[in-house]
Amino acid sequence: MTTAGRPPYTVEELDVPTTMHDDPARVAAFRAWLAVSDRAEAAVHGLPELAWTADEYLPMCHTPGAPSRLFVARDASGTVVGAASYESKEEPGTTNCWLAVGVDPAHQGRGVGSLLADHVERIAREQGRTQWKTYAVSRQVGPASGDGFLQAPTGHGAVPADEAGVRFLTRRGWRFGQVNRISRLALPADVAVVGAARARAVSAAGDAYRTHRWTGRTPERWLDGVALLRTRMSTDAPEGDMEEPEDVWDADRLREQEAEFDLAPRTMVTVAVEDVASGSLVGFSQLAVPDDPGRAVMQWDTLVLREHRGHRLGWLLKVEGIASVEQAFPGRPSIITFNAEENRPMLDVNEAVGFVGVGSEGIWEHRD
Repeated sequence: MTTAGRPPYTVEELDVPTTMHDDPARVAAFRAWLAVSDRAEAAVHGLPELAWTADEYLPMCHTPGAPSRLFVARDASGTVVGAASYESKEEPGTTNCWLAVGVDPAHQGRGVGSLLADHVERIAREQGRTQWKTYAVSRQVGPASGDGFLQAPTGHGAVPADEAGVRFLTRRGWRFGQVNRISRLALPADVAVVGAARARAVSAAGDAYRTHRWTGRTPERWLDGVALLRTRMSTDAPEGDMEEPEDVWDADRLREQEAEFDLAPRTMVTVAVEDVASGSLVGFSQLAVPDDPGRAVMQWDTLVLREHRGHRLGWLLKVEGIASVEQAFPGRPSIITFNAEENRPMLDVNEAVGFVGVGSEGIWEHRD
């Protein structure tokens, strides 16, 4: 694509490195891709704690059965000015995929985003994907209303109508579907507040449930249980009216992903809840703790199976996770979490223990 008075841009698919010790040229290109992605998001939400390091992000590009395809846009000098990704399961019959596009702030408004979006959307069509999703960060914090906001159809949350990402996706025929709230808990947490929340959760759960904690790989006895919980994340987590096909995990797929995660400079902390009567896991929460003590802890999946809700197990998972991080990894500055705005039970526990909203993330869908 060439525009009068502007440099031409080209799109190139990266040969994603296997590890950070791979061919230096491949690693350098991946670093440039990630740097642009981070800059594009930070220009909107202004939250430096959400930036990834290349070592942290690369293993996620090798999700078993759903590896990432990465693309860059380069200007006439060869500089990376835009970044995009295409992610979808390789399993035959898959109908959904995830797309992302980011443009370096200095090069926005020049057609780079459209060039990249055209490219990854074309791949989605060629591969027969009919449900596309994307995530667009926002400066908005918490609920909002009025003419200047686009309201989520869930009835919970909104994003500013004037944001560049909102205008871009709307023009391209994407439909706004849901809002995730981005929340931050400054560490160390207030011991009295967290202790009070834990007491309430333990009282509600009673003797019917017990918690387990571990760091790193899942213990053998819990492999099938965690695989089931990962599967149920695709069916039980709030999705508004944008439900996706079930994403099935088994012990082998889980072990393969954990082997990839072992390559990253972080440790996964897992808290799980066991139903004593059946001996099965009915909830879990995972936190990714960077080796660098100056970096934020990222709250990953948290889920309580639908049939076991109503016993404050989400509260129990949250407070046990905070305690696990502070005991094993003291000195981290914060925990960052993303939750659907309609997930009031989880937002309640977040707010009760001191999480503060710092931004939002709009979730968009395109049905082709």
